[in-house]
This record gives sequence, C-alpha cells and structure tokens, in this order.
Amino acid sequence: MKKVKSGNRGSAAKSSVAPKNVDEYLASVPEPARGTLKKIRAAIRSAVPREATECISYGMPAFKNKGVLMWFAAFSNHCSLFPTAAVIEAFKKELKGFATSKGTIQFPTDKPLPAALVKKLVKARVAQNERKKQR
Repeated sequence: MKKVKSGNRGSAAKSSVAPKNVDEYLASVPEPARGTLKKIRAAIRSAVPREATECISYGMPAFKNKGVLMWFAAFSNHCSLFPTAAVIEAFKKELKGFATSKGTIQFPTDKPLPAALVKKLVKARVAQNERKKQR
C-alpha cells in the first residue's frame, strides 16, 4: 500500500464559489478528471441504498444515507475517493497499487477505480453506517 504524501492538494474545481450540488461541482472540473468522477459517481450511485442522496460536504461531492457514506473529488494531479479509514483497511489487499492514506484512495485523473471495487467499498461503508446507527 503506497502512502499518500501531503502537499499538492489543490482542488481541480475552477470556481472560487462553493458548488451548490454535484452537477455544479462536476461542471467546474476539467477533463479528464470530470469523466473519471462521473464514472465513480455512477458506480457509487448503483451501490447505495435507493434513499441515499447526493450532497456537497466539505466542498466535495458526497452520498448520504444515515450520515455521509463516501466523498469523491478531483485535485490538480489526481482524483480521490474518501470511504473512511476502516473501509480502506478492510480492502487493503484489493487496493494494492493505489496510493492510500488513512481515509483516502488516490487514483489518476484519467483512470477511475474499477467500478466493481467502488461498489464493494460502498457496500462496506453502508454496512458500517447501519451498524453505527443500531448502537
């Protein structure tokens, strides 16, 4: 598992005004990152519960259902998925080859994570949120 170095975290979104929704965020992201994030968004959407909603949280697109499930964003040299540290730890073997840090998976702006892997991460995150809400 490669560790993410800090620095170079500039958002790829061009606007200085915070986006109101995910479509607005994506419209401000240059290609190829926009296309990559659209694929990530579609993979997440296909795996979240029907009642999940999209939002902007911490200036990034996110999906919510009983709390935020997952964030995703574009930066100047990469895209990132933020599924939480516990999910990354649970899937560390499948994430070999991707740069990861405590709660972040980084991947090239022109190469989205495999959709099947994104769906597994989402399902693990949904289960994590379900367990948390039952306590």
